[in-house]
Amino acid sequence: MSTPILEMRNITKEFPGVKALNNVSFRVAKGEIHCLVGENGAGKSTLMKVLSGVYPFGTYSGDILFEGEVQQFRGISDSDRAGIAIIYQELALVPEMTVYENIFLGNEIRSGGRVNWNETIRRASEMLKKVRLNVNPASKVKDLGVGKQQLVEIAKALSREVKLLILDEPTAALNEDDSANLLDLLRDLREQGVTSILISHKLKEVIEIADSVTVLRDGQTICTLDAHKGEVTENVLVKNMVGREIENIYPPRAKKQFGEVVLEVRNWNAYSPALGRPVLRDVNINVRRGEIVGIAGLMGSGRTELALSIFGNPTRYQIGGELLMKGERRHFREPEDAIRAGVAYVTEDRKGNGLILIQDVKQNITLANLRALARGGRVDGNAEVKIANEYKSSFNIKTPSVAQRVSNLSGGNQQKVCLSKWLFVKPDVLILDEPTRGIDVGAKYEIYTIMNRLVEEGMSIIMISSELPEVLGMSDRVYVVSSGKIMGELPIGEATPEKIMHLATN
Repeated sequence: MSTPILEMRNITKEFPGVKALNNVSFRVAKGEIHCLVGENGAGKSTLMKVLSGVYPFGTYSGDILFEGEVQQFRGISDSDRAGIAIIYQELALVPEMTVYENIFLGNEIRSGGRVNWNETIRRASEMLKKVRLNVNPASKVKDLGVGKQQLVEIAKALSREVKLLILDEPTAALNEDDSANLLDLLRDLREQGVTSILISHKLKEVIEIADSVTVLRDGQTICTLDAHKGEVTENVLVKNMVGREIENIYPPRAKKQFGEVVLEVRNWNAYSPALGRPVLRDVNINVRRGEIVGIAGLMGSGRTELALSIFGNPTRYQIGGELLMKGERRHFREPEDAIRAGVAYVTEDRKGNGLILIQDVKQNITLANLRALARGGRVDGNAEVKIANEYKSSFNIKTPSVAQRVSNLSGGNQQKVCLSKWLFVKPDVLILDEPTRGIDVGAKYEIYTIMNRLVEEGMSIIMISSELPEVLGMSDRVYVVSSGKIMGELPIGEATPEKIMHLATN
């Protein structure tokens, strides 16, 4: 390996009840793209927070060497001055401020004691060209898509003359075009001498871009692989990440027995007053007992709008058409109506809408069905703990205790808490919106296994997913949505990526 820009030696970091990092060593060569992979909870983000000063010197043991010198970062400002920038999945931009204000926020260009706005705008334009983003620097960040906001974050890092750029799941919320553009930009930055560390669960993305890959598992360094020597393959990565080989990421279902139609929508329309346009037009879909129905389509096609319109319409669309549960026409005025009728919805945004992060595991699991635990007008605490522990065991939720804050859990375990919460209401129909977004291959396999178990027990699942392999690997039928319309219905035996993309882009 060439000269290292970064060495982390024997890093150990502990939290109450858990050792997040155990003697981790990590080395990154100057001018390379180094990917960091591992299951949720493996320690990837914790290691980068140690590096960036989020967890300051003194809260961990071990040494950090940057450009050959031992560092003692006591905060993000220290690592920032050294030339290290970290970009999280949840972007740190101010929506109401302009692009140029965000790029130089905290690093203002001053002359005579005042901010020089003309020079700020000129320099911001230069940074935007570097990241190949063609937007007016005076645009407000809130008016940009997620992909463009990601590029503004990188422009902000470049404005501080970054030497090491850390990106934590940067493509998790991006579509394929924006993801490809971001990876191309990282290649350009590599040519300009910028070193990058990329944390990603998308193994194809890792294989495509990495010069080297380090695998963490259970807070320990497992191996570092050299892509230029052909060491980085999907099988090798999976085996090292999970400690075993997973031959088929989509587990086979023991039996497929479909019963009667449980949920059906006919001539379903939804108009958004906020957007001033229809979001769904003449949609007809159904799901049978014991069936997984996939909903495929590009971002913005109307998939989530369909789910929300069925689940009690919390976004207050103007709805037209019929909704039938087990053949009986129903009208859900609120999500509570849908829950009582046997419909549950697991949101794509588990942190924003799916969980209360400051509450513990047991409180989140029981939140949607507290009536079942009410005794004399109060929640039975013992019953709550018992139920939560049953789901913890059944779904293999990795947490020291159900009294642990949900914010301290990994993404995959947070997703299992989300599932537990809605399964506790005993639904007939479970709508899963991007059920494996931002979680690792091992946790995905566990989620898929749970899904198979649920439909074998007679539940019906509607699964919305942007990942075509997931749609093809788990669904029994697939509906393809484009511009708020159902463009086609495919039995899984006839569905191919090409057919789905053809329908999705019409």
